[in-house]
Amino acid sequence: MKQIFLFLSLISSTVLLSQTVLHSYPIDLKNKIGQTQVLNAENTTTHDVFAFVATPDSLSILKYNSALFLNDKFITSRKYVENRSLMGCSFSEDGNPTLYWFSGEEKNIILVKYFMETKTFRALKFPVPLDEQFIVTQYQRDNHFYLLMQSKTKQSLTAFVFKNGIAEERLLDFSPFVFRDRKTQQKTFNQILNENPIEKMDSGENNPLYKATSKTKIYTLPNRLILTLDQSFRKTQLFEINLDSLEITEKTFMKPIGEKNPKTSNSFYHENKLYQINVNADELLFDIKDYTTGESIKTFAVSKKDTIRFSNSPLLMQIEDRAPRQLKNTAKFLKELSNLDAGLSVFKNKKNLFITLGGTGSDLKTVSMSGFNFDDFFGDFPSRGYYNLETNYSVFIESIWTKKLELTQETHEPFASDKIYYFLDSHKEALLSNTLKLSNYTLLSYYDIVTKQLVLRKFTDGFN
Repeated sequence: MKQIFLFLSLISSTVLLSQTVLHSYPIDLKNKIGQTQVLNAENTTTHDVFAFVATPDSLSILKYNSALFLNDKFITSRKYVENRSLMGCSFSEDGNPTLYWFSGEEKNIILVKYFMETKTFRALKFPVPLDEQFIVTQYQRDNHFYLLMQSKTKQSLTAFVFKNGIAEERLLDFSPFVFRDRKTQQKTFNQILNENPIEKMDSGENNPLYKATSKTKIYTLPNRLILTLDQSFRKTQLFEINLDSLEITEKTFMKPIGEKNPKTSNSFYHENKLYQINVNADELLFDIKDYTTGESIKTFAVSKKDTIRFSNSPLLMQIEDRAPRQLKNTAKFLKELSNLDAGLSVFKNKKNLFITLGGTGSDLKTVSMSGFNFDDFFGDFPSRGYYNLETNYSVFIESIWTKKLELTQETHEPFASDKIYYFLDSHKEALLSNTLKLSNYTLLSYYDIVTKQLVLRKFTDGFN
């Protein structure tokens, strides 16, 4: 579910959120929009920015310098990679990009390195072991491409690290560790992950609450991974994975416990700190622990009669993509939150630390359609009488801290991600959108179906 913050419901003009167009490139996709992929990536060594536009029969590579001036382009065919999806990219030491083209049917990835100066390319085939494993996630970091897979039979993960056209396999064995479910019954590593699939948290991004409520999260860091498991109310089971030595270190962080049993809990790792919450209808417990020592840095206990003093926003509830509405008191907020999948997300920009704390869930209701003729609107409806309607909703608060974990009285200003969502929601001509977080701003690329151009637009945090 997409989360729209309160300020968006108060804006009546896009003027406040309008941002700078950095570049537009004419390209006519004709009737191929539904079959086209767009990917943006930054070479973190040279800070060149690339836009890749893959139509069914061609690939356009646009290379921009750090100031977003177009200084090179390469338009070529889809030879060797027809009917494949663009999975990601990496950059070699010579600055040239390699794209990863995946085919689930053929169970392989074709790596194609594109040489910008000579306008040539070289292709290699990499078999993906889909019979024994399945793909968990993929990501780009430090100019390398990573593919993370989970074994179907062994208690392990496998990380494939692609560097300069070479794939290095890293087997991550979790069989020596003990895992328990919510009821403290011993389970295998795979059983825990099958019940609570891994959700990747994007480093340096404002991860939305609907992702952060996952009980199993993985955080991508330079040469290592942090895997957290929160199926237990009592503890967060954390694994630090060294991708060079393959050493896996287990850490246990006990969650704050109140007088009554919690109904929902979770954690979030951010910059050597672990943020934990435990919630029931009477109490919210919030703890911030030092990652190295495990000691608590900040602890809050909020009863249903209290005011949440670390909240910088109203107590909000949002149904689907409608404007949030305010809940009247802490008791109502805790009652709603205790029945949801709780979570929290931590994000830092140049000024402050931002915490979104809340929960997400869905409500399935059976409604009667008697007296309403669906055939007039939808044709032959599959059944008559009663229908199940699922509604997604969330409750949340927003908290703004200094980087030294001091509380503030500041009010929330829009993030670049908020503005991008609002822009795309207001501009239906913008399709094939793709975002890229750069050092000082977020880059949005999209295809304008009216002007038939690929547009690069700059968005920053805060009001202009």
